[in-house]
Amino acid sequence: MTTLSLISIAVTLLIAVLLAKPVGLYLAAAFDYGPNRLNRVFGPLERLIYRISGFREENQSWKSYAAALVVSNAVMILLVYLVLRFQGALPLNPAGVANMEPSLAFNTAISFMANTDLQHYSGESGVSYLSQATVLVFSMFVSPATGLALAMAFIRGLSGKGAGNFFADLIRALTRVLLPVAFVSALLFVFMGVPQTFESAATATTLEGAQQTIARGPIASFLAIKELGNNGGGFLGVNSAHPFENPSGLSNLLQILLMLLVTSALPFAYGKMVGSLRQGRVLFVSMLTMLIVMTGVSLSTESAGNPVLNNLGIQHEQGSMEGKEVRLGEAQSAFYSVITTAAETGAVNTMHDTLTPIGGMVPLANMMLNTVFGGMGVGFVNVLMYALIAVFLSGLMVGRTPEFLGRKIEGKEMKLIAVTLLVQPFLILVPTAIALATNPDTISNPGFHGLTQALYEFTSAAANNGSGFEGLGDATTFWNVSTGIVMYLGRYISMVTLLAVAGSLAAKKPVPAASGTFRTDTAMFGAVFVGIVLIVGALTFFPALVLGPIAEQLTL
Repeated sequence: MTTLSLISIAVTLLIAVLLAKPVGLYLAAAFDYGPNRLNRVFGPLERLIYRISGFREENQSWKSYAAALVVSNAVMILLVYLVLRFQGALPLNPAGVANMEPSLAFNTAISFMANTDLQHYSGESGVSYLSQATVLVFSMFVSPATGLALAMAFIRGLSGKGAGNFFADLIRALTRVLLPVAFVSALLFVFMGVPQTFESAATATTLEGAQQTIARGPIASFLAIKELGNNGGGFLGVNSAHPFENPSGLSNLLQILLMLLVTSALPFAYGKMVGSLRQGRVLFVSMLTMLIVMTGVSLSTESAGNPVLNNLGIQHEQGSMEGKEVRLGEAQSAFYSVITTAAETGAVNTMHDTLTPIGGMVPLANMMLNTVFGGMGVGFVNVLMYALIAVFLSGLMVGRTPEFLGRKIEGKEMKLIAVTLLVQPFLILVPTAIALATNPDTISNPGFHGLTQALYEFTSAAANNGSGFEGLGDATTFWNVSTGIVMYLGRYISMVTLLAVAGSLAAKKPVPAASGTFRTDTAMFGAVFVGIVLIVGALTFFPALVLGPIAEQLTL
């Protein structure tokens, strides 16, 4: 690993840090129901949408907000499923792509609407242009908008302002955040050489005289929302490892910045909305610290390479280059694997299955924790959940009723949080055990690595990430149905339970801060928060990691 590689990573993180606060303040203004300058810019379009739909911007209870979220998303899943099932008979299908098989359509429809984009098909051959450019791109806008709306409702609930209105938040997320940034980003990607066309695949004659089919399509527009919305699904089968989706180091930089743009800004939006930017800064620094540590571990392991090859004296001088693009190198590949799982995007520019055991454990740990910035909105709600746990445990240790933002945290809230905490390990560990017992033939590697392959797949599904250890033979009915169920439950159960937590806290009368109140805007709270995240994560998943990547590392 060269010094220039480290400098490029440091510069990327610095740009992301500099963007976080202004973008966070913009988000807070964008979702403020009061009068502001953004209303003059976006208000006419939004009022037109309201008029066409017959919608009124009225405050909802947390139950109404949750019902609107879940039901509207379920209807959209059905719409995506139907288009995928009948895409073979629909227009904009120059390659003649067939109707998608039922279990695969079930998996894909849930996957894209759950902000996961786990693809059990090859991007360029599994779906038609119509499916790519309409229902899948539609899902890639609506699913992150749903997550962003959830985050805003949760923050309002914590500050005692009520949940707001789901449809108003959804429309604002689309008109004020996702559509403008995605439009500009798509133009930048076209400038960098990413194709944007509805022409069918090109046929070229190689220097050897052979015929080669080159896939293309409306890739730039797909790529922009794929990264910005923390979606991650690839237009092409190899995702951002393909030169059409990621032609250069500059496009790689833009993709990383887009993945972090909203997720890293949400702590500052939270601080602004609750009236304490220091609180947001503490959470931002805590998450940034975890991200830097994860990046350091990944870079060190991937630069050291495979111990077996090192002992044979045939290790690549730049580290482990297996499964990586030469034009990007092992440093940017390892860094990308950390960012895509820290931001719960799921895009890949390298084969995660070929990472070193510890290098592969880092993205796995990011998804299990789901708090190292986390995905679009939902990840930050998980961060606030861990902040509530940190306050609760700190209060118990000093014998004082815990309070967060002036509201007491009591048994009802902690029961809901406990249910939320148990859902993810249940959805990961139980299906992994079933898969290992019933479908060993679909796992390409025996032993510890094979366990990691199955564990990674269900972790990616439960965390709404979408990346995978692609040595796994997941294009089967079992994997389609099982991961589809995990993706749906992993997304929507936690949304409902955490909205219930916010609703419960919003209904309580604020308690004035006193000398014994545990402050949540200090470095001490940041340290407690990080400690709680790591301890809970270790207690939940460490045994599985020992049986998978750690055991594999020890056998090399």
